[in-house]
Amino acid sequence: MNFRQIECFRAVMHTGSMTLAAAQLHTSQPNVSRAIALLQRETHMKLFERVGLRVVPTPEAHALLKEVDRVYVGLESIGAAAERIRTMGVEGLRIAVNPSHGISPVPQVLQVFRGMRPKVPVVVHTADSATICKWVSSRYCDLGLAAYVALPQEVSSELVISERAVCIVPRDHRLARKRKVVPADLAGESFISASPPDVARAAIDRVFVPEVRRLEIETSLATTMCAMVARGLGVSVVSGSVIRELQLASVHAIAFEPAIQFDCYVIRPRQQPEQAVVGDFLQAVRIVARENENAAKKRINRSPA
Repeated sequence: MNFRQIECFRAVMHTGSMTLAAAQLHTSQPNVSRAIALLQRETHMKLFERVGLRVVPTPEAHALLKEVDRVYVGLESIGAAAERIRTMGVEGLRIAVNPSHGISPVPQVLQVFRGMRPKVPVVVHTADSATICKWVSSRYCDLGLAAYVALPQEVSSELVISERAVCIVPRDHRLARKRKVVPADLAGESFISASPPDVARAAIDRVFVPEVRRLEIETSLATTMCAMVARGLGVSVVSGSVIRELQLASVHAIAFEPAIQFDCYVIRPRQQPEQAVVGDFLQAVRIVARENENAAKKRINRSPA
């Protein structure tokens, strides 16, 4: 017997008619009759008797239908499982991000991603870039957003966002009226710095003469740096996107030169299959990257010469 014969048998049993069964299966009545005849021959059972113009199931047919329906319930559950995996992913989406990327751009990306996959569970882990690459390489996380690429032989990477640094000062600070700040302007200022090892910390350190800054506070979190500046504890240099996302009324951001970039790389397992939801998340990342790039161009065009 084959699946088509079982399908025709079930349709006849549930509709009570070969004609109605044929309409339900989008085929002809002779095709249904032929399938039933073959099924009876192969099972060596009489499944229907004709009474006038009707076909009446035998007790054997009713007994067989119980088994057939049980199989169909299993097939329907498999179909439901396939749809659930397609729409929600294998076990949801697990991503690893730097703390600063957790402020921006991750919330924007998740907002776009939710429009694509509203029901996919998402777990966001925060860690340094080296740990992010390790987690992605080991498949603990599906992908990561990191400030730099570690383990280049084990992961693939794509630079998606490069945000220019800004100097942040308290709103009433003496530098708040300036349109641009250079390292010499921060001479004698209490400077709140990222903790080493940090790729942005190293880039910032290179542009300062050691004695210019007073390195009095170090922290690993950009949010903490901004909150400390808001409390008047010092000044700092952070990613422009972070301070825009936080929108702290008591903190003022000023253009900083020379240019220092805060990079965001997408980290993925090298040469390994990915579930479909990862592709949608990457699409959301690229959408946000384009939006941020266009917004940055508009800010530059509005800036006074």
